[in-house]
Parts: sequence; structure tokens; C-alpha cells
Amino acid sequence: MHFELKISDPKSKARAGVITTDHGTIETPIFMPVGTVGTVKGVHQTELKQEINPDIILGNTYHLYLRPQTQILEQAGGLHKFMNWDRNILTDSGGYQVYSLSQRRKINEEGVKFKSHIDGSYHTFTPENVMEIQRSIGADIIMAFDECTPYPCDYNYAKRSMHMTHRWLKRCVSHLEKTPPKYGYNQTLFPIVQGSTYKDLRKQSAEFITSIGADGNAIGGLSVGEPAEEMYEMTDIVTDILPKDKPRYLMGVGTPINILENIALGIDMFDCVMPTRNARNGMLFTAQGTINIKNNKWKDDFSPIDEMGITFVDTTYSKAYLRHLFASKELLGKQIASIHNLGFYLWLVREARKHILAGDFIAWKNKMVIQMDKRL
Repeated sequence: MHFELKISDPKSKARAGVITTDHGTIETPIFMPVGTVGTVKGVHQTELKQEINPDIILGNTYHLYLRPQTQILEQAGGLHKFMNWDRNILTDSGGYQVYSLSQRRKINEEGVKFKSHIDGSYHTFTPENVMEIQRSIGADIIMAFDECTPYPCDYNYAKRSMHMTHRWLKRCVSHLEKTPPKYGYNQTLFPIVQGSTYKDLRKQSAEFITSIGADGNAIGGLSVGEPAEEMYEMTDIVTDILPKDKPRYLMGVGTPINILENIALGIDMFDCVMPTRNARNGMLFTAQGTINIKNNKWKDDFSPIDEMGITFVDTTYSKAYLRHLFASKELLGKQIASIHNLGFYLWLVREARKHILAGDFIAWKNKMVIQMDKRL
């Protein structure tokens, strides 16, 4: 993997760059639609390419390991072939899912023993076998195995967890050096900065991660319930330390406003289930604010979903029609809403990139934050 930093914004830490892998280029800043189990929920791959057009999507190691299981993915030739996706894929390490299974797992130095949410069977993740699983999945960018701490988190626990994540990282790196990729193209490991919301721990972790010399780095353990101001503070601290010539990925973030604010703090890559999850519940993101399409006020509004006509789907369907689909419990409603929200997120990061390149990012960002904070 190669990263080229094109320009840095003079009034913030925002950057525009290009990541190149064996599956193509990724213009940053970028939002990665979440394809948890080999599908971006409710969106056909053709629609994903034609209407949303992301350079990269995300898959989930924990879920793909349990179903369809790695042997099936290996027989298919990896996740790219299994799901008919010829662009980039990033897989997370399963650390966040382990965090979310707090009643179903036990963590120790060796790894994590957990109980499947599907059938109750027991499994163990270690740094070594998580690297093997991600080799089998075949993502272009793979994540180191880490522990994602909750919020709030006791300082001593956060410190112990951070050091264990660092030890696990060394084991990940060591194992990858012994095992080549399985499908004829390269895979790149991103380590993950942890440390909860403690400044000294975040600095220490960022310095350790930097010392590894990886081709890209991630920030984990945020967007887990902490106030947005604390998220921004931790991001600001970490991006001051992580190398400027390597891409930075803020995991699991977030709202459109979160994304713009973190772009201003030097983040290049984002992912979040919010656009599709909220879409299935009738919440739409637009440049003018958020819409609850289930509200009665939209029943005779025949204007496009987004007045700016940002995504292809907006020019095809009205607010009234989409509200009718939700009221009728038609699956097409959730599908249209999902395509809209994903299209908006991709439009947003691409607009951010344009304004970074043009030199007026901060003024545009500040205006957009005010607009998007409205409930329509």
C-alpha cells in the first residue's frame, strides 16, 4: 500500500491524499460503507457501485468468521470474489465485537474466549488466529487485534488494556511476517491507538504505534459513548503524534458532523453503521439537516429527498413516496433510504476533499455543521 499526501489545509489539520492498493486507488478523506457480513445491508452491489460509488467498503472479522466461516471464504477465493466486489475492502479485527459481547467473553493475555451470538458455541480469538482469519478473508487493509475499552473506563483498567493491546500488536506483526497473503495481492496491517479518554495514555499509545512503522494507523476506542468534545480532544492529541505521511483511520465514527470535525483534526478514513441503521428507521441525513421521513408532514411533499439533489436516488423519489413506503412497511423504503444516506456520506467527504484542495475547507465546514445540525 502507498499513501500520497496531496495537500494539507493551511487553517486546520485537514488533508487530502490518495491511498493506492492492489485493488485500486482511494481518495481521502473517505467514508467506508459497512458491509458487516459481506453485504452493505439492503444495498445491491450494482447500486453500491453505480449510485454510491465508494472506493472501499468494510467487512467484519468476527461476523465473517462465524458465518459463512473462513473455509467457505477460502473456497470462494476470498471475500472479494465471494461477494463480487473488485474494489478495496478493509476488515476490522473483531475487537469491537468482543467489546460489545461483555456478557459473553473472557479476556486474558492470550486472547479472548467468547460465546457466539448465533448458536452459543465457544471460540477463542488471539492476535495470531485473527491475523489468519483476515488472511483468509483477504481484505486489502487488515486491523491489528486490540481490546476496545468501554466508556467510562477506570484509568488503571484503560492503562492495562492499552499495554496488552500493544503486546498483542507485536504478536500480530510477528505472525504476519511468517504468513504470506493467500490470494496473490498484498494486505496492509493498521495498528490501533487505544487509551480511552486519558490524554497521557493516548499520547503513550500513539507514540508506541508510531514506533511500529506501519503503512497506516487507526484510532480505536472512541465513539463508544463519550461526549463529542472528548472524542475531538483525543483525536487532536493523537493526530499530532501519528506520522503525517501515513493514512489515519478513526474507527466507528460517526455522524456527518463528527466526520467533518475529525477531518479538520487530520483524519483520513471513517466507517460507521449509522447511515444504513438510521435509514432503516426512517432517519435521513441531508445537507439541510436530518429528516424523520415517517413524520406526517412529508405525506404530501413531492420534492426530492434532498433539495440539493445530491445522490441519484433523490431525483427519482419524493419525500411523499418514501414516507408512503415506510408507512406501508415496504422493504423498498429501507433500501431507498439506505442508498440516500450512504450517497450523502460519500458526497460529504468528497465535498470536504474539494474544499481542502481549494483552500476554503474551514469556512465550508463551519457552514455545513450549522446546517446539518437542524431537524427538518
